[in-house]
Amino acid sequence: MDKKLIAKKQTFAGLFIITLATLMFEILLTRIFSVTMWYHFAFMAISIALFGMTVGAIMVYLLPFYFTSEKVRYQLAISSLMFAVFIVVSFFIHLNISVFGFTENLSKKGLLFLSINYIVIAIPFIFSGITVCLALTRFPRQISTLYAVDLGGAASGCILLIYILNITDGPTSVIIVAFLACCGSAFFAHDGGFRKLLQTSLICACLLFSFAIANTFLVYKQNQLIKLKWVKGERETQLLYEKWNSFSRITIKGNPDKPENPFGWGLSASYSLGRKNKQLALNIDASAGTVLTAFDGNLDQLEHLKYDITNVVHYIRQNAKVFIIGTGGGRDILSAMVFDQKSIVGMEINKDIIETVNKRFGNFTGHLDKFPNITFINDEARSYITRQKDCFDIIQASLIDTWAATASGAFVLAENSLYTVEAWKLFLEHLAPNGILTFSRWYYKDRPREIYRLTSLATSSLQQSGINNPRAHIIILRNLLRYGTELSPSGVGTILVSKEPFSRTDLSIIEEVAKKMQFDIVLSPHFALDTTFATIASGKNLDKFLATFPFNISAPTDDSPFFFNMLRLRDMFSQELWNQEVMKVMNINLKAVAVLGVLLITVSCLTLLCVIMPLILTTKKAIIKNALPLFIYFASIGFGFILIEISQMQRLIVFLGHPTYSLSVVLFSLLLFSGFGSYATQRITNTYKSNIRIAIILLFILLCVLIVFGLITPAAIKKFQGSITVIRICVAAGILSFLGLFMGMAFPLGMKLASTRSISLAPWLWGINGATSVCGSVLAIAIALSSSISTSFWLGSIFYAFAFCAFIWESQKKDF
Repeated sequence: MDKKLIAKKQTFAGLFIITLATLMFEILLTRIFSVTMWYHFAFMAISIALFGMTVGAIMVYLLPFYFTSEKVRYQLAISSLMFAVFIVVSFFIHLNISVFGFTENLSKKGLLFLSINYIVIAIPFIFSGITVCLALTRFPRQISTLYAVDLGGAASGCILLIYILNITDGPTSVIIVAFLACCGSAFFAHDGGFRKLLQTSLICACLLFSFAIANTFLVYKQNQLIKLKWVKGERETQLLYEKWNSFSRITIKGNPDKPENPFGWGLSASYSLGRKNKQLALNIDASAGTVLTAFDGNLDQLEHLKYDITNVVHYIRQNAKVFIIGTGGGRDILSAMVFDQKSIVGMEINKDIIETVNKRFGNFTGHLDKFPNITFINDEARSYITRQKDCFDIIQASLIDTWAATASGAFVLAENSLYTVEAWKLFLEHLAPNGILTFSRWYYKDRPREIYRLTSLATSSLQQSGINNPRAHIIILRNLLRYGTELSPSGVGTILVSKEPFSRTDLSIIEEVAKKMQFDIVLSPHFALDTTFATIASGKNLDKFLATFPFNISAPTDDSPFFFNMLRLRDMFSQELWNQEVMKVMNINLKAVAVLGVLLITVSCLTLLCVIMPLILTTKKAIIKNALPLFIYFASIGFGFILIEISQMQRLIVFLGHPTYSLSVVLFSLLLFSGFGSYATQRITNTYKSNIRIAIILLFILLCVLIVFGLITPAAIKKFQGSITVIRICVAAGILSFLGLFMGMAFPLGMKLASTRSISLAPWLWGINGATSVCGSVLAIAIALSSSISTSFWLGSIFYAFAFCAFIWESQKKDF
């Protein structure tokens, strides 16, 4: 390999654009898969992208006779062009594959189609991996600058995609990513003087760009050429409206002129279905739904809302100041209006939902935002309420879940931050003296796990707020539905948590309403439907009881905010779990954890394969024989970087209050400053022995920064959680910048050290780094689910300590 090969400006530009397009496509697939599949399978888009790139790197290592230095500029151009071509091809194949529905997503048929789908999707990332690997390993004298450009492109991609998805839809964004990849190929082709290849790349880029512009125009007309054919295993039906953004896809369906039976999450059996309403269905990622109700100012037509169990709180707190978390289609807003409450603040994290309800369909919904006592706020509930000095009489959240994978990681659902002890303590603090916090969740008659967990959450929050007898502050009711299937919930449960003990008057009203509406009282200060509710609400010896319970129903915290995932990883391979009868009653979130466990085993095997296969096939065993320290080093920084990156996205989604902010701030800050860190190592070469000391000092500083970061971050989050969004973003970016700066130095320092042994090892070492990142991306989620986000971060720090030791080991064997 030619050590004197020099990358030109076009090479840097091409690499920047290819890594930009790669990260955009990876994140975009997570968003699209969340619609076409279920959120826990969407998470695999991250792993499959990393694995595809790893395969590309291994191919470069195993085929040195093809990937030669003489052909490197041509191979950069052709592989990046193939990346663009297969982005389009693989995506259109995905659109035409019905992966599976809810009932089959763990069946053999479902897993077969899933495997086919992911193999197809992995192909473009293989070509991206080849491109990036060639750029980072064939110009060893410029590794620091090239790696900085690599990270800078990736950082820019995560920001650019947010804006693109606000302008156009998901499928069109895929075409734009392919256009960018063609531009990268054009730069590489121009660099090498390959005229025909340059013309081909430019023609493809022009065609893709023209199509993207035309289709974006049609998107605004709701008549786009590319549409999703299959969502959640079913054919997509006719839509009235569709809007994408960086963390959701919302759709409106239905006939605005056809009256229907009124919709209710938990309508009482005593309600007479005499009056009909005009309604439209609003869906988030084709799974989480709510309704838009036609409203012309006549509240009499909304009488059915008084019969819904989610609204029972309004009977005992009247003329109240109401704070609604998750306005959706405006149903809870209308409910508060029906009960003639004094003032209503509606909080909605998704700006497009507010605009759709009040502007696009404002004439249908009655322009609720124009009523003087109603205020819509586009924000995250926790960060908004922290800044408020006023208190509320009612804080209400009705079945808040989206099952929508965020780009921060599919298991990091945006609503998770609402279901933690810290969140509920905050809500309780912002209640008036007799205020009530009320949440509603699905109720499974024989296994009410979610309601058990809500009870644990209420008990822990009350106890940590200084209340010794939490049961006196908790009431739970349920309404078992008259319809449903074997896989659907039995009904809806509503919990009321009062800041003060419920009075006799409160209990009397609740009992009267329950009798009239045919609701069941599950728990009150004087009654418990079963001993589990009574034990949890008592708050006594709770840790021991919860540890022995078949599912994890303990109260989630900000350090482990996974309310919906109640299956312990250690239990997922039990014979009982996989028994068909048990699987029938498992909801999607329990299946998500089972899928995660299978995925962890799968990627571990694939990672091992990426390490062993080159050892078996390579003819240069003598070179690899003494490369154990380098193997440990690159494997460790692969694990370390991804564990720390994902843990911080999980942690800061709570602090920043929005999945888009978590994505942009964490990824952009870490990747950008890692690029600066890589660039800072360009003067460190393997020419002088003294440079080894500088490299070791830098890696030691990295370890110190990790320790300081781990210790101060929780305190910084606590101190600034009530600050305005801009300040919280600055705080997050500030603490991440020093971390990213030194983390970015590890890879180029390792490559410089490896070059003293053999430059031909570089692709394999890059592949090992990628393979362990694949495994680490799943491991980070598994650790956070089974232990905590902090555990995931500290394990990542330990891996960097391993890398530090391996670096010293290798440097003692060779001159730096």
